[in-house]
Amino acid sequence: MEQTQTASEALLRLEEPFASKEVKWIVKATSRDGRKGRVVPYADPRAYTDRLNQVFTASGWTRQYTVHTVSPITRVKKDKAIQTGKVIVTCAVSITGFGSHTGSGEEWADDENAMTSAEAQAFKRACSVFGLGRYFYDFGEMWVEINEYKQPRELPDLPSWALPPAERKSAESRQTTQGTKRTDTAVQKGPLDAAVTSRIESCRREVGQVLYTNILGSIAKARSARDIPNQHLQLEVLKWMESGVRGLSQVRTIASEIPETKFYDVLDSLQVQSIDKIPNFGVLSKLVKKMKEIHSRQSGVSAA
Repeated sequence: MEQTQTASEALLRLEEPFASKEVKWIVKATSRDGRKGRVVPYADPRAYTDRLNQVFTASGWTRQYTVHTVSPITRVKKDKAIQTGKVIVTCAVSITGFGSHTGSGEEWADDENAMTSAEAQAFKRACSVFGLGRYFYDFGEMWVEINEYKQPRELPDLPSWALPPAERKSAESRQTTQGTKRTDTAVQKGPLDAAVTSRIESCRREVGQVLYTNILGSIAKARSARDIPNQHLQLEVLKWMESGVRGLSQVRTIASEIPETKFYDVLDSLQVQSIDKIPNFGVLSKLVKKMKEIHSRQSGVSAA
């Protein structure tokens, strides 16, 4: 760690989102008709290692793996029951002056990349306790069209809050410069799907007028669902609306299970007047994160 770097500055650097070129997407689930897939973002373990080296130097941190196996276990693979086992890896990441945290990962033993996959999971989960890569947990569910090989036909754009400072400023600058020049296919008039319009409008009550308006404005440069210029933007807006609905549903569920005062303390810390006035997705992600942390702590206390 640099001599002039304070502990708080080091942790802030650690928590910064990865460069967009380091972020990849993986399909975690598919719809029943096989046309859509739920994608989640992630970064390769090497990106985590590089960040730790940049912030603390290679001599400022260590990691140690412990491997266990569990067998025999019967699982169904390709409609057949097979005897296999599981590889379970625990990784302890230690940073000089900051302590040590552990994470675990597991994979079916019959997977040819079982050890590599389990080690990556364990390492990244340990890093997330320090804040590195933790923002990946803040993404809501996102569904995209997939091809016959279960690969995304088009990848989602990363929201501005999930970009490092330099990229965020550049993206915001481009949006400002090109705001009045968007005459390409993104804003060209095209055929609309009335059913999608209705689905978008049905999200208004769930996400609240403020977030609803923010999504329409930031994604489609529109004031209402009926003003969205083409079907491509309709689907993009719907994706973010439904993600907002899922996020707020989680918040409402947790809010009903914790003391009311704690819930309002979280809203106050984010300078949000009420759950119906979430200004943007960045704030919603932070709200979901804080609520989950409170719920997790409370569950731990209750169990004890």
